[in-house]
Amino acid sequence: METHKPTDSVTTAPNGVGGAVGVDSARWYVAIVNHNSEKATAQRLAKAGYTVYVATQEEMRLWRNGRRAMVERVVIPSLVFIRCTERERLEAVKLPYIYRFMTNKAATPQTVGRPVAVIPDVQIEQLRFMLGHSDSPVMFAERPLAHGDKVRVIRGGLRGLEGEVVALPDGKSQLQIRLDILGCATVQINTIDLEHIV
Repeated sequence: METHKPTDSVTTAPNGVGGAVGVDSARWYVAIVNHNSEKATAQRLAKAGYTVYVATQEEMRLWRNGRRAMVERVVIPSLVFIRCTERERLEAVKLPYIYRFMTNKAATPQTVGRPVAVIPDVQIEQLRFMLGHSDSPVMFAERPLAHGDKVRVIRGGLRGLEGEVVALPDGKSQLQIRLDILGCATVQINTIDLEHIV
């Protein structure tokens, strides 16, 4: 069993590189899927033989009509964790319900292209523990975007649109597009759909 220090963070797997001595070892990769399809995608992947994890937490939901029920809330929208080998990941990315795999943009690629992000086992275990044992809702801070950051929408109906981030007082983000004389158009958008423009 691998051991990890508490300070371990996202690591990278260069494309086409497996474990030591040519052994392709299983790791946790992050698949990006359509919003609200996380559980269905995980079920399809599990049925295909993959080990998967969707970060969810049970919480009490109260509807306007006064009805209460326990629901399973997806904590990290659009993400499914898949434990597999690099060879299996290359097969999974071809599936129609996988948009792409998350890359580690902070890493220096050793090969052509950006390296695929790998989450250490200990961090998945800590996340599972937190979600399974917390008495209050766990909120996930998506990748940090600051006010004024230049970004591009990378999927959805607004794919290709460029603008800048407008941070709101409640912690949410909007994408702002300048229209010169008219002012600015803004739309609230999930930051998982954005990438920094360098």
